Amino acid sequence: MLTLKAVVEALLFSSQRPLTAKEILQVIRLGMEYATEDEQEIFKGMTEATIQNVLIELSTEYQQLERAFQLVEQVNGWQLTTKPEHQTWVRQLFPDLRPTRLSPPALETLAIVAYRQPVTKADIEAIRGVAVDGVIQRLLDVGMLKIAGRAEIPGRPLLYETTQHFMEHFGIKTLDDLPNASELRFVPLPNGNPPTDGSGATGTGPTNESEAGELFKESAQEQPAEPLPENVALENPAPENETEAAAESDTPIDQGVNQE
Repeated sequence: MLTLKAVVEALLFSSQRPLTAKEILQVIRLGMEYATEDEQEIFKGMTEATIQNVLIELSTEYQQLERAFQLVEQVNGWQLTTKPEHQTWVRQLFPDLRPTRLSPPALETLAIVAYRQPVTKADIEAIRGVAVDGVIQRLLDVGMLKIAGRAEIPGRPLLYETTQHFMEHFGIKTLDDLPNASELRFVPLPNGNPPTDGSGATGTGPTNESEAGELFKESAQEQPAEPLPENVALENPAPENETEAAAESDTPIDQGVNQE
């Protein structure tokens, strides 16, 4: 039997990218041209809010049925994905897609940018107390950060901010969904010069931003994530040019696999 819920589910299953309620509504309206009179009656009076309610209902149903997949609302729409607890087995289908891992220094740097964006490299170094050139380049390479322009200060340094892929990966729709966002976003930045040697000393002690790194890492482990885009290299990453140890984290970038 043809129902609105069944059509929405079919579209989600067939799509290789997230779909918004608006996009689903547009697709269904386009299909109305080829529908029978009985089918047109099913979709009569349908609105974007109607589609959104169906999406929420489907998501709840999948959770109650304890299926291996889930319907997740991301920053750019809804998508069917496998659950993170099945990643060990799903990865065996894709042996060439080795997970790229973020080191603790990379996670801490990413947390600082997420809470204080847009920020300059000097801002990050003032908080962390070490040079972050290699880490920033690494995060740019894997699509977690992007250049957001230049700061209107002497030298006009580059500004960095997080990407949509970052939000999809950590399962958040807005930056307000970050842990303790309202508190950590307004912690004063430390005053101090960025490091110029390998000592890592800046004369500035740790701030609450270091706590953000731990919260951020915990959030990363709890949230389902999407696989990396195909254009992101999945080879073993080059060592980060950090003055502190860059041991690998247990937080892989590809924690979930799309349901195609």
